[in-house]
Formats: sequence, structure tokens, C-alpha cells
Amino acid sequence: MRFALLMMICAALAGAQQGKVRVLILTGESDLAYHDWRISTPYLRQALNNTGRFEAKVMEEVRGLSAAGLAGYDALVLNYNGPRWGPQAERAVEEFVRSGKGLISFHGVTYGEFYGQEFHKRWSASSSGDKGWAAYPELIGAAWKPENIGHGARHVFPVKWTAREHPISRGLEETFLANDELYHKLDLLPRTKVLATAYSDPETGGTGRDEPIIWTAPFGAGRTVHLTLGHDLSAMAQPGFLAAFARGTEWAATGAVTLPASIASRPQPRPDAVHLLVVTGGHSYPAALYTLFEGYDDIVWTHATSQAEAFRPAMGERFDAVLLHDMAETLGEKERTNLRAFVEAGKGIVSTHHAIVDYTSWPWWYEEVTGGKFFVNALGSHPKSSYQHDVEMVAKPVKGMANHPVIRGVGPLPVTDEAYKGMWLSPAIKALMEVDHPLNDKPVVYIGPHPTARVVYIQLGHDESTMRHPGYRKLVRNAVLWAAGRMK
Repeated sequence: MRFALLMMICAALAGAQQGKVRVLILTGESDLAYHDWRISTPYLRQALNNTGRFEAKVMEEVRGLSAAGLAGYDALVLNYNGPRWGPQAERAVEEFVRSGKGLISFHGVTYGEFYGQEFHKRWSASSSGDKGWAAYPELIGAAWKPENIGHGARHVFPVKWTAREHPISRGLEETFLANDELYHKLDLLPRTKVLATAYSDPETGGTGRDEPIIWTAPFGAGRTVHLTLGHDLSAMAQPGFLAAFARGTEWAATGAVTLPASIASRPQPRPDAVHLLVVTGGHSYPAALYTLFEGYDDIVWTHATSQAEAFRPAMGERFDAVLLHDMAETLGEKERTNLRAFVEAGKGIVSTHHAIVDYTSWPWWYEEVTGGKFFVNALGSHPKSSYQHDVEMVAKPVKGMANHPVIRGVGPLPVTDEAYKGMWLSPAIKALMEVDHPLNDKPVVYIGPHPTARVVYIQLGHDESTMRHPGYRKLVRNAVLWAAGRMK
């Protein structure tokens, strides 16, 4: 019985360890000319969340912070260089870290009004003359006279890990490059442990000494980490900064580091990510098209700008789905063979907007695959199809189809886009969304008739405003995932 209870406790602890580290970034109010938190904060949050280890959130108005507001978080990130927060917020931060939680800070928070003295003329109007936040030096691990702290010219310099066995630096290369300001004349507190240093070259306005760059400090039962790096996005984008920041945040929160040596600033593809081929050519389009495929960890895309580049042998071995945003009525024989093999292997096709004109000299394609044809010219008894720019339309789910994976969560979609009228539509298509407008045929999103391949046509997508609409972005992403067999 005791053994079973022990196993249950161990399992619970293991589950807690596998959970995400909850991080709160404290920001806002900083001097935008020097450290623009509006740009850096989203970047830092994304960098943490992209690791999969963290769940990072942001607070921009810190003065109202309380101890209750910090409940449930494991670490704080200070991305701040502005006025004092006030006693309540400052006590809440102190109590949070002292209780055993973590704090990581960098660059701009090395100085500022937390010390209650004028360090720079830009603070003169708001300086209150008080003695500052008494616990702040202990939190940061350093105390110095504001008139002494400084840096030489910004430059690229090597940073050397001097405490190689610390969890933050263990397993990392001995040095990394920084593109930053190199702070000097810092007075570290006795309990501070320096992890990395950099030589402050007199030729750049430095001291001629090795200056501390990364250090840790205890605060009660908690852990703090400080980096003097991180002046702006260019500095933060350095691989060495990202590794130190993310690993430092994990250590501050947990006392251990499980993250790898390399930290990516963008979402990394999941093992089961869709490999998508995007085909363009034959018609102009907004550059916003490319944004439709960015920022996801479940889509990896490749761009082809010609038929020969796109439709090669064994396409199915490299791609799960093809998104067509090209416009060409004809297709070469070799390309037809390769594309047909791809389709008949049960792969996915997402055809968007003017791609309804694609390969319409090939009846198999529009009759059995996409299920639609725009007539550029009249043919036999079928008149020429028409189009009209800048038409306000509302695409709505067809009754009973709102829960189909392609349009799930999209809802009504109001757009100003290009209307198409007088197309041929196969009776075998399955309409998912439609519009009620005299200049447009009714179906605007539908499933093609092919029996094995997953084929979606989305008529919308002419204008940048449509491509940047969150509902349209979701529609396209859903279509890609469904066509590739990732959604049911």
C-alpha cells in the first residue's frame, strides 16, 4: 500500500515537472527612444513560448500588481526602464522572489528610477528625490552609483562563460558573440555569482578590464539572473543572448535547466507538421500572401514560382499538400503526369482565388479535381465569366456545414474582395461557405469532387485586406491542415 502511494506521489511530481513554466513579463512605461518595450516584449514572449517549456504572459500596467496577481507564476521577467511602481507592486515582487520563485532581468533595468536618483537627464522631470527601492539592488545582485555606470560604443564582442558548470552555462560553447552595449563599472554584491564576462576594450570607450555580463544572485529562497545584454532587437536576436535568456529564465523558475543550447526565435516545426508547396505565377498578388503560412509550428512551406519547379516527379514524397495561387490555363504533359500522380495518391490540394483558372484546358482537372472553371473566354454555349474588383461580400457557412473542419471557427467572413460570376461548377462539389451577391456565384468555399484526394477551393483572396483578415487566415490554415489529413 505504501509502495503504491509512493508511486502515485512520484507520478504526480513527474507530471508537475513536465508542466510548462509560467512566466509573467513586467513591462510598459519605459523610454521608447532607448528601449522600446512595445517591440521587445512580444519578441521575448514569443522566444520563451516557442521553446515549448514556458507559458509567458505580459503585464503592461505594473503599478496595480499585488501578491494575489502573481499567484500561479514561477518567474518574472523585468523588461522595464521607467518610473517607480509604488510600494504595493514592489513588495509583491519582493515577496514573490523571496518565497522561492525566480526573476530574470537585463540591460535597461540595470539602472533607472528604481534607484531613486537621476542617472540621465531624461529622468530629471520625474525624479522624486527619494532613496529608491531599497530591495532592488539585492534583487538585481548589484548596487552602484548611477553616475558611474556606463558603456562604450556599441560593438560586436565575445562573451565568455566563466562558470562553466552552472546549469545555465553547462554544455554551452565557451564563448558567444554579442552585438550590444558593454556596461562597465558595475559593483556586484558579495553573494552575486558571475557566470560570464567580456573584455571592455578601451578602443570602444571601455575600461580595459573584463566586465561582468551575466550573473545570478539569491534573494530569500528565490533565484535571480541578470544580463547586461539586450539593448534592442538586434542584440536580443543574437543566439547567445537567446540561450542565456531562456535558460536563465528556466533556472530562475525551477533551479534546473532542461532547454537545449540552441534557442530558436521562431516557432519550430512539429514532427508531424504539414509540408506544403505554395505555387504562384501568371498573376500578380499582394505580398501579404506569404503571411498566410508564417507563425505556425504545424505548417512548413516551400515556394515554387513556375510549373516546372512545382510539379516534379515524386512530389508526394516531399509534400503533403499543394496550395495553388497561380493562374495558367495550360499545363505541360510532364507536369500533368506528376500532378495527377500526386492527386491520385490521395494528397491535398487547396486552390485559391484566381487559381480557378488553372489548367482549364485539361478537363480532368476542373471536372474531377477542383470542380470549377472560370471561363476567360466564351466557349461553346457557355459565356465568358465576369469579375469585379472591390466588392463588399459576406461569406457565410452553408446550413449544416459550420462544423466542417475547413470552416470550423471561421464564422461569417465580411470582406472587400473580387467577385466572380458565371463560372461552371460541378454538381458534385460540396459547398461550405456562400455569398448572396448579384455579382458573385453563390459558393465561395467548397470541397472538390475527387474521390480520394482532399481538395478545397477558396474563391476569396484577391486583396491584402482579405489575406490579413484573421478569419481568412484561419480559413486557409484549416484548409491546408484538412487537405493534408491533419484535421477531422
